[in-house]
Amino acid sequence: MADTKREIERKYESDESGLPDLTGVAGVANVVDKGTAELDATYHDTSDLRLASARVTLRHRTGGTDAGWHLKLPVAPGIRDEIHAPLSDTIPDELAGLARSRVREGRLVPVIRLRTTRDVRHLVDAEGALLAEVSVDRVRAERLFGGTGKAQWTEIEVELADGGDPAFLDKVEKRLGKAGVRPSKSASKLARALAETKGGKPRKPKPDSGAPGTAGDHVLAYVRAQRDAIVELDPAVRLDTEEAVHDMRVATRRLRSTFRTFGTVLDREVTDPVADELKWLAGELGVGRDQEVLAERLMTALDEVPGPLVSGPVHDRLHAWAEAGERGSRGRLLGVLDSKRYLALLDTLDALAADPPLRKAAAGNPEKVLAKAVHKDFAKVTGLIETAMAQPPGHDRDLGLHEARKKAKRTRYAAEAARPALGGPAKSLVKSMKSLQSLLGEHQDSVMARETLRELSAVAHAAGESAFTYGLLYGREEGRAAAVEARTPDAWKEIKKETGTDAPA
Repeated sequence: MADTKREIERKYESDESGLPDLTGVAGVANVVDKGTAELDATYHDTSDLRLASARVTLRHRTGGTDAGWHLKLPVAPGIRDEIHAPLSDTIPDELAGLARSRVREGRLVPVIRLRTTRDVRHLVDAEGALLAEVSVDRVRAERLFGGTGKAQWTEIEVELADGGDPAFLDKVEKRLGKAGVRPSKSASKLARALAETKGGKPRKPKPDSGAPGTAGDHVLAYVRAQRDAIVELDPAVRLDTEEAVHDMRVATRRLRSTFRTFGTVLDREVTDPVADELKWLAGELGVGRDQEVLAERLMTALDEVPGPLVSGPVHDRLHAWAEAGERGSRGRLLGVLDSKRYLALLDTLDALAADPPLRKAAAGNPEKVLAKAVHKDFAKVTGLIETAMAQPPGHDRDLGLHEARKKAKRTRYAAEAARPALGGPAKSLVKSMKSLQSLLGEHQDSVMARETLRELSAVAHAAGESAFTYGLLYGREEGRAAAVEARTPDAWKEIKKETGTDAPA
C-alpha cells in the first residue's frame, strides 16, 4: 500500500558558492550537517508529456532515505502530495491508477534521468526538533525519450518539516534573499530538465486571451473548469480522500446542468449524450455514498434517544445495514475509474472543450443570453415550489419539493456560470439558491430516512424484535420534515423579495 505525504518546499537558484549561513533565521538554534547523498531518479511520462503538462511527476529513485517510486500531485504553488511506493522493476499499479485520469490509454515511458549529489542540512530548534531540511543539489539531467540532450545545474531546496508552519519558509527565504539567493524560475527539477534538454516540451493550454467576451466564452470557461475538476479529483477519489467523491459528483452535476440550461449556447444534440454519461458517472459515485450519509444521520438520531426508549438491538441492526451498503462499493468505484467507459468520457469532455458545438447565441452578448437562461431556470423553481406547497402534506408534496430542490441546484449552477458576466445579482442568486437547496435537502433527507426506517422496522418485526424505537425515530423525522415545510413559504417569500422574483439581468 502506498504512503502519502504532504510536501511543502521551495527551490532557489544557486551558484557554486554553496549554502549561505542560515544560523540567523528566527527559531533556528542549529544547522546540522547530515552529509551527502547520491540520488538517481528516472522520470516516467507519456510521449507527449501529459503528466508534466499537469505538473504531475512520476519517478523511480534510488539513493537517499526514501528510495522507491514517487508520484507527486500538485495542491498549490510549492505544495504537492507525494505518494510513495517501494522499489520495483515496474510502475506500481496503484501509482499508475492515480495517474490514469491524465494518462488515459497512453503508455508511460522513461523520459528524463536525473542524477543528483545532495548536500543536506537540517534546521533545528532549541530542542533539536526539525524545522526544515535544506539541501544543495548538483543535478545532471539526461533526456531519455524525444531527444538526447543533457544539462546540469545547482539549486537549493528547502522542504518544511512534517506538520511545520509554512510561515517558517518565509523566514528562510528572507535570509536567503539577503545572501543574494533568488527563487528558481522552474517549478521542479523535471520542468527544468525538460526545458534545458533537447526534445518535446509539455503540452501547454492555449493562452488565455483575457476575460471571456461572448456568452459562449463564459459557458465554456465554466465547462472547462468542471472538466478539470473531475480529472484533478480522480486521484483523491482513488485515495479515498474526504469529500473527494462528493466533490467529483458535484462537478458532474454542474456540467449536466450547464448543458441543459445553456442549450442556446451549446448544441444539445451533441451535449445530451455526454450528459447521459455524466449521469452514469454521478450514479456510480453515489453508490455507497448516499447510504453512508443516511446511516450517519440515523445513527446520530439514535444516539439522541434516551436509553430506556431504545428497544431491541437497534444499534446493531443500523450498523449492519450501514456496513452492508459499504461492502464492495469501494472496489466497484475503483473499477469504474479504470473502465474504458469512464476514460472515454474524459476524452469526450476534452474534445468538447477543444471543439465546442457552439450555436448562434454563443456569439451573443453574455449579459442578455446568460440572463435569459438563468431567468428561465428560476421561473421553473418558482412554479415547482408554489405547486408543491399547494399540495397537502404527503407523497405528492414530498415529490414536488424534491423536484424543486433539483431545479434550485440547477439554477445555482447556472448563476455560478453567469456570475462573471452578471456580477452582483448572480452572486446573490447563487446564495439564495444554495440556501433553498440546503433547506429542501433537509426535507429530502427526512423523506429518505423515513423510507429506510420503515424497511428496517419491517425486518426487525419479522425477526421478532420490537419496532418501537424505529417508530419513535420515524415520528421525529416527520417532525423535522414538517418544520421544513412550515419554514418554506417564508423562506421562498424572502428569496422572491431579494431577487424581485426575477433572475439577474
